[in-house]
Amino acid sequence: MKLLRRKEGPSLDSRLAALLEAAELAEGRLPADVVSNARAVAERAGVRRSLSVDHTVAALAGATGSGKSSLFNALAGDELAAVGVTRPTTSTAQAALWDGTGAGPLLDWLEIPQRHTPAAVGPDFSGLILLDLPDHDSIRLTHRLEVDRLVELVDLLVWVLDPQKYADAAVHERYLRPLAGHRDVMVVVLNQIDRLPPDAVDRCLRDLRRLLDDDGLAGVPILGASARTGAGLAELRMLLAERVAERRSWSARLSADVSAVADHLADQSAAPLPDAGAVAGLGKPLTDALSEAAGVPLVVAAVRKGHRHRAVVATGWPVTKWVRRFRPDPLRRLRIGTSTTSPEREIVGRTSVPVASAVQKAQVETAIRDVGEAAAGDLAGVWAAAVRQAARSRAVELADAVDRAVATTSLGATKRPRWWRVVGMLQWLVFAVMVAGGLWLGVLFGMDYLRLPQPPLPTLGVVPWPTVLLGGGALVGVVIALLSRLAAWAGGHRRARRVAKALRSAIAQVGAEYVLEPVEGELARHTRFTEAITRARA
Repeated sequence: MKLLRRKEGPSLDSRLAALLEAAELAEGRLPADVVSNARAVAERAGVRRSLSVDHTVAALAGATGSGKSSLFNALAGDELAAVGVTRPTTSTAQAALWDGTGAGPLLDWLEIPQRHTPAAVGPDFSGLILLDLPDHDSIRLTHRLEVDRLVELVDLLVWVLDPQKYADAAVHERYLRPLAGHRDVMVVVLNQIDRLPPDAVDRCLRDLRRLLDDDGLAGVPILGASARTGAGLAELRMLLAERVAERRSWSARLSADVSAVADHLADQSAAPLPDAGAVAGLGKPLTDALSEAAGVPLVVAAVRKGHRHRAVVATGWPVTKWVRRFRPDPLRRLRIGTSTTSPEREIVGRTSVPVASAVQKAQVETAIRDVGEAAAGDLAGVWAAAVRQAARSRAVELADAVDRAVATTSLGATKRPRWWRVVGMLQWLVFAVMVAGGLWLGVLFGMDYLRLPQPPLPTLGVVPWPTVLLGGGALVGVVIALLSRLAAWAGGHRRARRVAKALRSAIAQVGAEYVLEPVEGELARHTRFTEAITRARA
């Protein structure tokens, strides 16, 4: 819709969407009243633009005795509002409608029960809805609350001041200064100038200009007028007619509302954009602390010793290797490689690695805190606190996750090399040869004992074959066992290095998932919030 676009920049639709996005992202980070106010402004803007955009709602607001009701009657050309001098006369807002066709839903939303159709006077006011508001300094609280409510809703604000109270701090500090961002939808009228000498009128207008400039309202139109004599009313009518003809006051008001609340959100979280990618550089100290607390050095040492232990059991000399079975397996003592861990079935039990000491736990907590502090950087307090909380958000689950990572990653440490099976079969073959030689010698010994004739005995040189088989088998078996131990020693070191690297990588992934990713997510949320605020303020 063309009316929803300004001359430059994004459309009002996109700015409202950006404001709602910023409010959603700020939920739980910024004060609840600030976020709820942003939502309220966005919702109010959505309602206003869904109502009549062909009508401009202008409100006459002022203090008791400023003559706004008289000015209202003068503009309407009829005695619509009761006029008082020293006490509040207007108790509820009333409206004068010029061509009010289709304005009903808008007035219902504004909750204006008193509606009048004035006489057609002066320039074309077609589409104007002029409101006469209660006094903003009324002694009745309901009057002041009604003014505050409608000041937030109307499209064009016409502040009616009088020569006696135009410098009153109440109107400047409570309304004009906070509404500095709404200068495009504001007009100031110095009423009752007929009570001043001509030279005093100019002085009052210059002084009022100075006060408004101090309030941040430079450029806001100032008109001198008198409802009694009609001075300045023609200029005021022309100005109102121009604003009504433009049909832009409502969108300018909504745009100013969005900018104001977006500025407030930005002030609550002013900070340079953090570099979310820099968080990855904080992972090394965290991984070091987690690895130490998870007993990685102990596991690596157990992998090295366990590899040697299992290699001896698998490739040792059958005559002596059974003794090794009575020694505890270092990996089984840590419950690594047992039947409770099965990556195929994704059932991974806890290890029996000793619980982290108090010092190790403190190191982990310090590393997590350092990640949060470094990532928070120069963020505003609320966002910095959210980043620190994100770093600790999954700390309770961290220990179990690291233990599962150690158990899963260490499963490869129990895998048996193929050469163990080959050497084991060779050892049993050599052992069979040795047993065959021993049995052969036993048979020869029995025949000699029974004085039976000796069968022909083959020899290897001068050594009988049974002796060669027995002694050679024993010697070869011992040699193979020794060589296998040397290979197992080297293999244990290689496997320990691989497992150490794999464990560190797995623990780094756990640290990233449970600590770094929540922090990066919070930083990304802040970045999206800042970008949304930038779009809303554009």
